[in-house]
Amino acid sequence: MSEILVLVEQVEGEVKKVTLELLTLARSLGTPAAVWAGPGITSEAKARLAEYGADKIYVAPSSDIVEYVVAPKAELLAQLVADKSPAAVLVAATPEGKEIAGRLAIKTDSGVITDAVGLGEGFVADQSIFGGGINVQSKVSKGTPIVAVRPNSTAPEPSAGAGAEEEVSVTLSDAAKAARIVERVKQEKGARPELTEAAIVVSGGRGVGSAENFSIIEQLADSLGAAVGASRAATDAGWYPHQFQVGQTGKTVSPQLYIAAGISGAIQHRAGMQTAKTIVAINKDPEAPIFELADYGVVGDLNQVVPQLTEEVNKRK
Repeated sequence: MSEILVLVEQVEGEVKKVTLELLTLARSLGTPAAVWAGPGITSEAKARLAEYGADKIYVAPSSDIVEYVVAPKAELLAQLVADKSPAAVLVAATPEGKEIAGRLAIKTDSGVITDAVGLGEGFVADQSIFGGGINVQSKVSKGTPIVAVRPNSTAPEPSAGAGAEEEVSVTLSDAAKAARIVERVKQEKGARPELTEAAIVVSGGRGVGSAENFSIIEQLADSLGAAVGASRAATDAGWYPHQFQVGQTGKTVSPQLYIAAGISGAIQHRAGMQTAKTIVAINKDPEAPIFELADYGVVGDLNQVVPQLTEEVNKRK
C-alpha cells in the first residue's frame, strides 16, 4: 500500500492524541509514516507511534526546525514529498497545522483540504462549510493530497506497525528562517483536557446568567472529565475567558459528546460544534434553534437541570 505521511503533533516529547487519530485514519487508506520534526524524540514516543500503526518514523532532529515559525516544517514535508512520493500528507487542523498545509501545497504545487471531519477511499474528504450550513465532500484534483483533519474526527485505535526509524536531514532556505522564535512561555495546564482535543465538552451560554454561575458548568464538566466551553455571548459578557469560546470566531471542536447549556444555537456557535458525534441541549426555550441540531434535548432551567445531572453522574462513578 502507498505511504501516507503524518506530521506528528507533540509537546516535550509526548505524542498528542490527534496524531494517534491521524495514524488510525492513515491506516485505513495506506501505510502510515510518521514525521517527527525537530529534536527530542524518545523511545517512548517511538513506541507510541509504532503502537498506532506507524510503519516508518522519519526523524528530522535539527533544532533549526523548531527555532523558526512554521516554515521549516513545511520545507521538511516538501522534501519528503519529493523524495518519497507519498499518496497523501495528513496534518492536524490546528492553526499551525493549517498554515503548514497551505505552505506545503504551494511548495509542492498540490491541492489542500482543511478542516476535514472524515476521509474515505480516494482521499475524498467530508467537510462542514459556510459556517456549518452545508456538508460537502471534497477531493484534491492536483498533485499530492494534503489534508488537515480536525481533532476528534477519528477514534484512535492501536494496531502495531514496524516503527522503523529513518533519519532525515533538511537544508532550510533563508526564507524559512525569516521569523525566529525568541521566547516560549509555558501555559499552566489545568486538570481539564484541552478544549479542541477533548472527547467531551460542556459549554455554557447566555442562559448561564453570570460569571459566578459558570461554576455549575465547570462542576458538570469535572464530573465527566470534560473540557469547558462557552458561547460568544458568554465570553463577550466577560463571564468566561475568550480562549474557551466555541464558534465561528472561536475554536472548532468535534468531541464525542457536546453538552450545550443555555445556548440558543445561533449559526455562529453551530459552526464550531455541529460536527460533534452526539449533541445534548439544555434550554428553557422549546423553540431554541439548538434543538434542531441536538440528538437529545432537555427543555428546562439549566440552574436546576445541570446540578441534577452532575449529581447523577457522580452517583454512578
